[in-house]
Amino acid sequence: MSQTKGVKLDENTQQRLAALGRIRDRSPHWLMCRAIETYLDREEKYEQEKREDMERWEQFQLTGFAVPHEKAAEWLENLAQGKVTACPG
Repeated sequence: MSQTKGVKLDENTQQRLAALGRIRDRSPHWLMCRAIETYLDREEKYEQEKREDMERWEQFQLTGFAVPHEKAAEWLENLAQGKVTACPG
């Protein structure tokens, strides 16, 4: 179920929304909803990557295991050439 939430926008932002809405044949409401969804998608992905990075760092601290530079560089070179293999490590 949708709920109405109020957002205070300055006059300039309101005018920009209205102008873009006219150009794209969309309402300011539609533009704001898409902008919020895009922002949330991006920030949620960032937080997920940050969690994964912390898990890898904690694993490294426990085991000391890391992929040598040479293996990582070789894997990336193969990937760039279209040779998809499992990530080393």
